[in-house]
Amino acid sequence: MYDPIFSKSFSRYERRKFGCCALILSSVIALCIFSTSKPNMHPLSLIGDTVNLKLSIDTVEDMLVIDDEISDRDNSKLITVDSVTNRSISISATQKMFVVNETINTISQSIVGSVANQPMSISATQGKLVVNETNTISPEIEIQTKEIEPLCRILEANADYCEMEGDIRVDANSSTVYLVKRSSIIESQPSIATSWIIQPYPRKGILYVKNWTVTLASNDDKRVPECSITHNHPAVLFSIGGYSGNHFHDFADILVPLFSTSFHFKKQVHFLASDYKPWWHSKFRPLLDKLTSHELVDIDREKQVVNCYNKMTAGVKFYSELVIKNSSSSSTITMQNFRQFLRKTYSLERTKSIKRKKGPQTTRPRLMIVSRKGTRILTNEAEITRVAKKLGYEVVLAEPEISANLTAFAQIVNSCDVLMGVHGAGLTNMVFLPDNAILIQVVPLGGIDGFAKLDFGNPASGMNIRYVEYKIKIEESSLFRQYPIDHPVLRDPLSFHRNGWGQLRSIYLDNQNVTIDARRFRGTLVKALKLLQH
Repeated sequence: MYDPIFSKSFSRYERRKFGCCALILSSVIALCIFSTSKPNMHPLSLIGDTVNLKLSIDTVEDMLVIDDEISDRDNSKLITVDSVTNRSISISATQKMFVVNETINTISQSIVGSVANQPMSISATQGKLVVNETNTISPEIEIQTKEIEPLCRILEANADYCEMEGDIRVDANSSTVYLVKRSSIIESQPSIATSWIIQPYPRKGILYVKNWTVTLASNDDKRVPECSITHNHPAVLFSIGGYSGNHFHDFADILVPLFSTSFHFKKQVHFLASDYKPWWHSKFRPLLDKLTSHELVDIDREKQVVNCYNKMTAGVKFYSELVIKNSSSSSTITMQNFRQFLRKTYSLERTKSIKRKKGPQTTRPRLMIVSRKGTRILTNEAEITRVAKKLGYEVVLAEPEISANLTAFAQIVNSCDVLMGVHGAGLTNMVFLPDNAILIQVVPLGGIDGFAKLDFGNPASGMNIRYVEYKIKIEESSLFRQYPIDHPVLRDPLSFHRNGWGQLRSIYLDNQNVTIDARRFRGTLVKALKLLQH
């Protein structure tokens, strides 16, 4: 209750003073209560001589105070931070980082532009306001003309390979791929090459492969055709010409390089096939359908359409027969990836070969003998089969009638632990073998050891396959019965190498059969059995 006696004991001035103090105290108490109940709604008022800053920030927990003094006004422009709405700030200047401390001494960098309503995250730790640099413009921008890299190059195996990105137009009428750029960019680098003639096939100078021209063109060049269809996914241009139809070259020249070039696109890629062969497409459709989600395009027949892409490869990656070589440390595609790809495509169940143990065997390893019906025939196939069975092998003969059905034949090969045959395309089926299996290559007469190693010996390790080579003697060749013992065909095969591939092939590949010495070859079969124990 109000006490008049107590009141009269103080003067009027003292009573006013007490009233003011009570009012201030009440305000402080009210502010404390408000702050406790609404911890995320602190009002922040920043008042300066020439700058008014008002912020309402959801995540700021510490009060920021800016002193009255802002110096170096001549070196900066006015910065106004309005009330934050939806965590966005409207500012009239940007720098890499703004720091508002207890006293803003300088804003040293010049203002480069105006950014409106940019979303920013703000941290107010230890009395500092930090604006992330992810939504800012650098105060110093250097404009440089990017040097144009050559579109095409020759890989170490002498294969043409081109990579392009941008405005790409494929004109089937002229067999030309255009990469269109602004004329100012091309004119700024007059020394850059602007045209290449390529074959989109791994081996250069081969018959039945169409030449294509890759051209760097100006956007004001009237000769460049307009786009008929623009595709969102990249494209790979390759040829089904050359030696396609030969089982070895189907894989070494087309399928493995195509896999290496396109697998990282994860099926989001267009295949543009030059020198198209319907039967080839049909034979390998299961593989192609696993590499692309689009129908293969017979690009040579697209005469009425100009197909356009934003990324393209002309030619395929090829370094060596049945070998995938990564061109960068970031690339992880290997021949093992290709073999896993084959297993999924053709439903090949076995991933590893049999592992033999010492002592009595309950399961016999399977040996496939690749039969040849044209050239380099193994004339005593039946005798070798008997020797192998006595050693404990289960023998399977690969006949041409079976191999015509690639899916069925791949599954038979996958069921085997050892594959053997005379040098030739049939040994390409090693790609279907399980890991740790063994390949036995019989190398005929003719100094072709290097070819044999290149085609099958070197690739074996990359497929996790053990390689065993059996080099025949003169007496095991049919040429021994066709020529005198001292004839250069028998004694100096390398002299025929100097006469070119045609003569070499005619004598040693097309006109030679093999009759293996069964007793001598027995040691090779025993060696393969021992390898299966490890």
